[in-house]
Amino acid sequence: MGMRSGEGRPPLLSLAAAVLALEAVGLCVAIVANIIDDAAGRTATASNGAGFIALEVIVAIGVALIAVGVARVQPWTRTPAVLIQVITGIIAIWLIQAHRYDWGVPALVLAIAGLTGLLAPASLRALARPGPAEEETEEETQEKIPEKSPQRQRPPVNRRS
Repeated sequence: MGMRSGEGRPPLLSLAAAVLALEAVGLCVAIVANIIDDAAGRTATASNGAGFIALEVIVAIGVALIAVGVARVQPWTRTPAVLIQVITGIIAIWLIQAHRYDWGVPALVLAIAGLTGLLAPASLRALARPGPAEEETEEETQEKIPEKSPQRQRPPVNRRS
């Protein structure tokens, strides 16, 4: 499902897609830094470093795919995109508390911008899955409405007093 005809992508949804793309790029930068650390022997064990790098690559690919989906206004992307922003915000706060402001502050700014873009009313409408009423034409809806038939009279209820 792509964008519905006649509707453009809301500007704040474009912001959210750009934020997700920047987060994917940030993950790639972290991957390169971890590869350098692993090659220099600055990890606890080589297998831990390699496993962590493999996990980062998988996550970076997933974030990039979700960014493309948000840019294409695909409804399935709404929940994972919001979860990415929440997780990014949590990690950003953790980094700031660890005095890693160089990574924490940009991550927090991106998380806030991403949530703003995703939770804007126009973005929510654009990413909403069409309901049954939106998928049918007006003629189809009219065909499904039965014509009123005369109501049958119910017999009076005998009540004993």
